Amino acid sequence: MIVQDVINHLEDLAPLNYAEDFDNVGLLVGDKNEKLTGVLITLDTLESVVDEAIENNCNLIVSFHPIIFKGLKKLTGKTYVERVVLKAIKHNIAIYAIHTALDNHIQGVNAMICNQLGLVNTSILIPQKSTIKKLTTYVPRQEAEALRQALFNAGAGQIGNYSDCSFNIEGTGSFNGNTNSNPTIGHKGETHFEEETQISVTFAKHLESKILKSLFNTHSYEEVAYEIVTLENTNQHIGIGMIGEFESEMNEKQFLNYLKSKMNTACVRHSELLDKPIKKVAVLGGSGSFAIANVKHAGADAFITADLKYHDFFSAENKLILADIGHFESEQFTKNGLVALLTKKITNFAIVLSKTDTNPVKYF
Repeated sequence: MIVQDVINHLEDLAPLNYAEDFDNVGLLVGDKNEKLTGVLITLDTLESVVDEAIENNCNLIVSFHPIIFKGLKKLTGKTYVERVVLKAIKHNIAIYAIHTALDNHIQGVNAMICNQLGLVNTSILIPQKSTIKKLTTYVPRQEAEALRQALFNAGAGQIGNYSDCSFNIEGTGSFNGNTNSNPTIGHKGETHFEEETQISVTFAKHLESKILKSLFNTHSYEEVAYEIVTLENTNQHIGIGMIGEFESEMNEKQFLNYLKSKMNTACVRHSELLDKPIKKVAVLGGSGSFAIANVKHAGADAFITADLKYHDFFSAENKLILADIGHFESEQFTKNGLVALLTKKITNFAIVLSKTDTNPVKYF
């Protein structure tokens, strides 16, 4: 097994196409073709984490947060980022960051928070748009079924919990439609007239290269006529944040004490209490102030997130409780969840959970 094999599993789990535009995800340090000796899963990559990888004979660190975020102009060891990168390179250790690709996964960071809190009836808080694409192409009628099956095998027609639901074929005997007779470029490069069938399929955007490869490999024409358009649908299975409910409502103080206990946090910074029951709750691991308006619109009684600034708390406007539990605290279960998810993918190789506490914030 090589490093790329683990990357393939990670990107099957959380495709990088769905990470936020500002993020720096993927393989940040190292050779993807290096033979794998071990995998260490961590929330952050610090020098102590690289030391831990060395001790455990792991030459791949899978980190939630990217150690390289703003870019590096020098590698002199002056900053902690430079020292981490230099040490990793010196010991031939690759570093992969998954960050917002996992944030936007339906079983990712925010699902892990929901599970920890025992929330039910959960759904994505802010679904992503433009994650679905549509391919339209033309094929000789006798090749239509073979192409349809090839595209399906490549992942077309399978969106969310539905499968084989997004094919449209015109001109075949089993579907209503008009047969097109168009001049085409045949497989020998000769221009001729041939009865064609139109095939339209939808697919998840991260599959585009795979879909096109299947199209070109299966189609008999040298020059394949096709069109790809991006659909504006929101995807209920991909997006940031989640919202759910407690099975039983609780008062605000019960809620805050429950939150401290379940999320292992020393304190909770919160907006003004409203003397209202708490049942419907939104969560967003990491910095979540940008989602306050979405949470209000969803009708949540409370919003659990981190990194709220002074003026963010005014945004509660006596409509809900804003609860800041701390950045590390909101994402602390991510590495455990990632180990569990990756272990299901890789059953014959040890996945090591980092024991290093990387929380830079201390409480007195």
